[in-house]
Amino acid sequence: MKVLTSVTLNKVFRRLTSSAFIAVLSSALISLSLNGCAQQSLSTHVYTRNTNGKAKHPTLIEKQPTLGDKQPVSGTKQFTVGAERYSKYLHLLAGKRISLVVNQSALVSSHSALPSSKVEPEERESSNSLATQKNKIKTSQRNQHLLDALLQSSVNVVSIMSPEHGFRGDKGAGEKVDSNIDAKTGLPIYSLYGATKKPSPDMLDGIDVIVFDIQDVGVRFYTYLSTLHYVLEAAFARDIDVIVLDRPNPNGSYVDGPVLQSEFSSFIGMHPIPVLHGMTLGELAQMIVGEQWLDIDASSYDNAKLTVVPVQDYLRTAHYSLPVAPSPNLPNDLSIRLYPTLCFFEGTDVSIGRGTDFPFQLIGHPFVEFGKTKIPVNANSAAPHPKHENTLLSAHVFSYADPTILEGSDSKQTTHKRSPISGLDIATLIDAYSRFSEYNKVISASDASEETFFTRPDFFDKLAGTDALRFQIQAAKTPAEIRQSWQKELSKFREKRKAYLLYEDTD
Repeated sequence: MKVLTSVTLNKVFRRLTSSAFIAVLSSALISLSLNGCAQQSLSTHVYTRNTNGKAKHPTLIEKQPTLGDKQPVSGTKQFTVGAERYSKYLHLLAGKRISLVVNQSALVSSHSALPSSKVEPEERESSNSLATQKNKIKTSQRNQHLLDALLQSSVNVVSIMSPEHGFRGDKGAGEKVDSNIDAKTGLPIYSLYGATKKPSPDMLDGIDVIVFDIQDVGVRFYTYLSTLHYVLEAAFARDIDVIVLDRPNPNGSYVDGPVLQSEFSSFIGMHPIPVLHGMTLGELAQMIVGEQWLDIDASSYDNAKLTVVPVQDYLRTAHYSLPVAPSPNLPNDLSIRLYPTLCFFEGTDVSIGRGTDFPFQLIGHPFVEFGKTKIPVNANSAAPHPKHENTLLSAHVFSYADPTILEGSDSKQTTHKRSPISGLDIATLIDAYSRFSEYNKVISASDASEETFFTRPDFFDKLAGTDALRFQIQAAKTPAEIRQSWQKELSKFREKRKAYLLYEDTD
């Protein structure tokens, strides 16, 4: 590689006896509180390999400094996403035919510095004293799409490729996305979540460079990572350069969960990494290439270059509030924080709020009680066919989610306070399985049918990347026992990832 890098009829009738999803969020002001020492700016990252094919330790065009005092300091500092660092990549697009792999999350500030070859103002300020940085509060309204910004800069964008949920991010989970024409620009939009999930030769005909800019949430089964994999695979096989414009990982503080085993590989998990990998897509792109996980000839790794433009002044442990929903059912910070745990319920009969006002902010069931709050489930644009449609859930709505006012009710439903979930919470899965077991014991003497917890065991195993987690839950293993079973493989992963990190690690 060149330089620069799955009931009975009775149950059915019961469920039929028993709102609208919050649309994709508008662009909002981001005010980020970053705890940590002031960090100097990061340059465009250049990933290279030795001639024998072994991955080298990443190098930077400009030396990346190490953080000094790791104790948190009081202050706020605004970082700059890769897409806004125009001087780091615009020169790589000059005279080239460009295809963008983007969705609604590819936002930049309309007040960003005008694209130029000069050093960015933020980089000139990186040598300021710590006292100055502590008192600096900068906000940025990311309200312009990268596509528009590049076209305004006379970049020759000739096509768009879109992932799951589509270019506008308005398609429900698993919903087929068709190729189309962008009404605003007239550019063709090729779907990477329709007939094909990998760019076809026709899509890449005449393309010189692919620019990838999509906001991820740091979880292995979130499919934007798989889209990135296929983009790299198709591009490298055809000698097309790839530029990844990096964005923060809102779950970047966690490295946790079982590491995927190859026999459970699928589009919701393609790589031998844990559920929570603690990496950005830019770092993962380097890992995919460096570990040669692409299904291409070894020689093809030398056909094209991968360039990653890092986030400037980014701390992995900093809170990051997304300016726009990364997908229809992740409308807010709480849903993104709960996603690593609640998504496992997609392989069970437990609802996580699809078709309600609280997607990925509750757990509930029509018969097995998770809480006293009654939440209706109805199809909407984000969930055309939600689980337990047209029923009322007995739900627990997690902290910070406001309860709905049900039709005909005089007061709001109450939410039950519970410690907020962070990272991957196995106790929540075990508790849910126990509730089903207790429910089935109670109704065993009646004519009522039992409720099955693992309704889609194969899908659950794909989410976990192994069948061990399901078996451990069924065997009544404790959270500590389950977590301990991951540690050996997690340690190996942590060691392997070091060579591909662009930002200070959490360890």
